[in-house]
Amino acid sequence: MSDLAYAPPGGDQLFFDVTFGVAPGDRAALVGANGVGKSTILRILSGEIESDDGDHSIVGTMLSMTQDVGMSRPTDSLRDMLIEVAPPTLRTAGRRLAASERRLANDPSDGAMEYANALADWGDLGGYELETRWFAAAERSVKTKVDDFSRRLVSELSGGERKRLVLDLLLTSGADVLLLDEPDNYLDIPTRRWLEERLLETKSTVLMVSHDRALLERVATKIVVIEGSGAWVHGGSYTTFPEARARRQEQLGDHLKRWNDEERRLFHHMKIMKQRAAQNFKNATKANAAETRWEKFVAAGPPPPPVPDQRIHVRLRGADAARRVAKIEGVAIDDLFLPFDDEIHHGERLGLIGPNGTGKTHLLDVLAGKSSPDRGMITFGPRTSVGMFTQVNDRPEFRGRAVIDIVRDRLVDDEKSMRALARYGLHGNARQDFPTLSGGQKARLEILCLELDGHNVLLLDEPTDNLDIESSEALEQALDGFEGTVVAVSHDRTFLSSLDRFLMVTDDGEVFALPDFDTAMQALTRPEATGSIRLAKSLTTR
Repeated sequence: MSDLAYAPPGGDQLFFDVTFGVAPGDRAALVGANGVGKSTILRILSGEIESDDGDHSIVGTMLSMTQDVGMSRPTDSLRDMLIEVAPPTLRTAGRRLAASERRLANDPSDGAMEYANALADWGDLGGYELETRWFAAAERSVKTKVDDFSRRLVSELSGGERKRLVLDLLLTSGADVLLLDEPDNYLDIPTRRWLEERLLETKSTVLMVSHDRALLERVATKIVVIEGSGAWVHGGSYTTFPEARARRQEQLGDHLKRWNDEERRLFHHMKIMKQRAAQNFKNATKANAAETRWEKFVAAGPPPPPVPDQRIHVRLRGADAARRVAKIEGVAIDDLFLPFDDEIHHGERLGLIGPNGTGKTHLLDVLAGKSSPDRGMITFGPRTSVGMFTQVNDRPEFRGRAVIDIVRDRLVDDEKSMRALARYGLHGNARQDFPTLSGGQKARLEILCLELDGHNVLLLDEPTDNLDIESSEALEQALDGFEGTVVAVSHDRTFLSSLDRFLMVTDDGEVFALPDFDTAMQALTRPEATGSIRLAKSLTTR
């Protein structure tokens, strides 16, 4: 890939001059702040959209997975979902077959010949062999048996099951190249460990976007950094990436040299675009945009470094609360977990862990007062103020409102509101409507609101899921200085390692108290270890 450039329709240029290569067998990771264009690069490489400029090529067969696979249309069937990650010829044939089936079902007297032809094409291209692979992958990935992919809805599977099913198919496909956008999202920790093992085993070349630092440290062989409108490559693992980036920043030289280098690069880019415009009038708009960019850059004078760190400053102070924040007595939710007791104390960092679907988010909802337990009760101490961060960042009261208006409700003053947004890297989105923000931007805004509301108990449901790495680290630093109590559901191992103790909910509905991170990881990744934990629990409750 060389000199890749892209601007969304009607929007500013997202990136240009993006150049990097991925060698056969590499497991390369695209990293960078939310909104810099990582997913867009994968979409360009997969052929979903076209770049505005530059060249790219993929050698051999290629399969891709979007970050929202199976999530955007829950009324689709599993077959619809899996057709979308099939090889191109089978994808086209599968779409045609599904459409002809629907037409035939609506009117049996019409479309019979079309259906017969579509079915024949599906079989000739290898559709039945692919369906055999679907059944094998479902056996490994879905808890309940799948008998008919055309009738089973994606909404009947958890988000983690959908993601694992697709990943299983891709990682066993034998494709030469795999493009994976956020493959770890919605996966619990045991499944993330499974993903790591499959990535380490695959012979395919992998280019992926991920914010899971533990996964990147274990799997990635190359880090491609998208920042400063361009890209640079760290040819090692993520473990050594922070030091490599710090060295690179130092080697860029003083501010004036950086400014001069960037000015020459923009000027050179503008000249090239002018030459292309002289040869083809269709390039005139791009040439004018390049000239405008260069002129604005020169007019602004020497700027800060061209690749500044995100300046995200999270302040979570919290008010005072009683020593015992909450007492949990015999709390149970039917069909999810059995009765258990616990006490949460002021200042604790408590992690709720366990496989997907065991009821962790339901327990957070009970603690937040959004629902009631089927049995037992939770008693809060005096002066307790509870705030909740939702996994899907779905805040109905934010819909249809601009970002600045949401913050102004809490600070009244426009200037103070803009300063608060700047601390979270959101000042450029002040006039933007909430629904149009990216997932990471919504997460940052919600955390800012929790800060401004001054809660002393924070309930966090997957707080780092949509955050880029720097935002996750900023949140962790803020929580480290937070004077209140934190209860968090998370599958982010780096985030969990900063917590004090854990409650694990198993598939059988049992709830175990675990004293530290190492014990928690052992219990999650080695199911046989729960026997000794169960024994210890029985001894302490006699």
